[in-house]
Amino acid sequence: MQSEVLDLHTEIPLSEETWKKAKSSHEQRVDQLLEEYLEARSRQEKNPVMDFLFEYYAFRPSNLRKWSPGIGVNLSFSDFHTLPEISEITIDGEIAFVDPSLFPEKRISSLQWMLKMLKNTQQSRPSFGCFGMHEWAMVYKTKNPRHNQLPMRMEPDELAEFVESRPLLCTHFDAFRFFTKPAKPMNRFKLSREKFHETEQPGCIHSNMDLYKWAFKMYPWIPSSLILKAFELAVEARHIDMQASPYDLRDQGLQPIKIETDTGRKEYKQKQEMIFEKGFPVREKIIQHMQELLSIVD
Repeated sequence: MQSEVLDLHTEIPLSEETWKKAKSSHEQRVDQLLEEYLEARSRQEKNPVMDFLFEYYAFRPSNLRKWSPGIGVNLSFSDFHTLPEISEITIDGEIAFVDPSLFPEKRISSLQWMLKMLKNTQQSRPSFGCFGMHEWAMVYKTKNPRHNQLPMRMEPDELAEFVESRPLLCTHFDAFRFFTKPAKPMNRFKLSREKFHETEQPGCIHSNMDLYKWAFKMYPWIPSSLILKAFELAVEARHIDMQASPYDLRDQGLQPIKIETDTGRKEYKQKQEMIFEKGFPVREKIIQHMQELLSIVD
């Protein structure tokens, strides 16, 4: 079961019963997704999928659980203390709403950059030829791999030989920047932070994973239902990312996608295309909400 992005945008105030139901459903879905992970984390157990989503992206589980209707939605209420705990909420009589006038002016340039990048990505032609080689390039000829607590599926010499036998076609700078020093010159594309918005393309696993990041950066101005939808996509994409990596994660229930074989590469491409199809409408929704926010605050 995945969350549904609720279309709550309306001039008519939502009844207290309606928005409380949406809030409760959101919290229950987050609890369902994270209960097992949080229990394991309390025992200091590592999880290469979920740890990445909360450590690299730095949006805490408690933040993901918080509910916001986004801008443009009025909430009827009878008791102030039952309203969502959002500091950007303004009250007008018996109506509450996320107030766009409280959007920090210093963040407008960031919003403009994100919107431009997401539009460029959405309009770009998807590419599906990388076969997840970025994770292999991150451990190429190094004695200190990023996830050094995890076993590898290959010996170092065999791994290096495989990397050298395949083209590196990474288009995502935030993956490329973790390539080992010997691997970076092997990438076909010259990537940089300055050209980030030019090289992103919607077929990239990490580009679709990052939709979660761009969405939560605009909390509480965009709906939490959309942030959660992006998170669910990121979880699915990260599983594929780790399955296709050189790490052996079978003891964590992740069967490898053996991209070192023709069959494995075909499987990866199919899954990558599936993530692209799921990510396209999520990115479109994020663009719509950011565009609306920018039209109000700029």
